[in-house]
This record gives sequence, structure tokens and C-alpha cells, in this order.
Amino acid sequence: MSRWVLILPLAGLLPLVAQVAPPQPPPPDSKQGGLKRERTQPATSDKEEVPPEEDTSLAVTEYSFNPLQSKKDVQTGNFYFKKRSYLAAAGRFRAATKWDDSNLEAWLRLGEAEEKIKDPKAAREAYAKYLELASDPKDAKSAAEVRNRLKKLK
Repeated sequence: MSRWVLILPLAGLLPLVAQVAPPQPPPPDSKQGGLKRERTQPATSDKEEVPPEEDTSLAVTEYSFNPLQSKKDVQTGNFYFKKRSYLAAAGRFRAATKWDDSNLEAWLRLGEAEEKIKDPKAAREAYAKYLELASDPKDAKSAAEVRNRLKKLK
């Protein structure tokens, strides 16, 4: 009951507070002769400009050839793979292949991660791309292993 005694007078004052006049603009600037000039931006084009996206998680990544970023994504993917976070690792390896389509390690590791996730179709595609790119004699041993893995996946 005593709470209502305090709240009722305050509720009666709310309409009076809402009728307060809006704040007045600042006085004119004395340096400009008493008149304040408003700045306007010149029109650059007829098209309406879209503001940049503030939430970077919603922004779409545009991939271009960047072998350094690809190498960095492979290293990060290896970290996730060792932690047994195969889904995160596969995402990093997939990003690495988008940055540099000729990155053999990224294709091989993507196939291994997809195998761990139990996605045989994606693993076959990654292994096939690895075998397509692996023409160097140094990769012959790992290419033979990949062929054996492909046979097991079918």
C-alpha cells in the first residue's frame, strides 16, 4: 500500500515531463560572422550508396588468389584437426582451397577431414582433385595412399 502512495504522484508528473520543449540549437558561431553555414556533400552519382556491412559475420568473403592466406588456413586447419574438431578443420581446408586452388596439402587434408566427418562424397571429390594436381614424382607415395583411400570410399 505504501508503494502506491509513492508511485501515484510520480505517475501524475509524467505527462508534465513529456511536454517539456525540445532542446534549443546552439547559438550562432561568432567566427563566421554570426551565421552558421551547413555543409552539404556534392552528389557523386545518381545511385544510392549502400553503407558497408557492420556485422562482419554476415559479410560475404571474396576469394582471390592468395597463397599466403591459403597456407595460414591450412595451418589453422591442422590445429583444429589435432584437436579432433574435424568440422572446423574441414572449413579451414575448404577456405584454403578457395584461396589457392593448386594447394596440394589443402586438398589432401580436406579429404582426410571429410573422411572423419563421414562425408564420403566430399572426401572423394577432394582426393580426386589432389590426384589431378599431384603430378610431381615426390608426391607419388602419398598419391598411392590416396588411391587406396579412394578405393575404400567407393
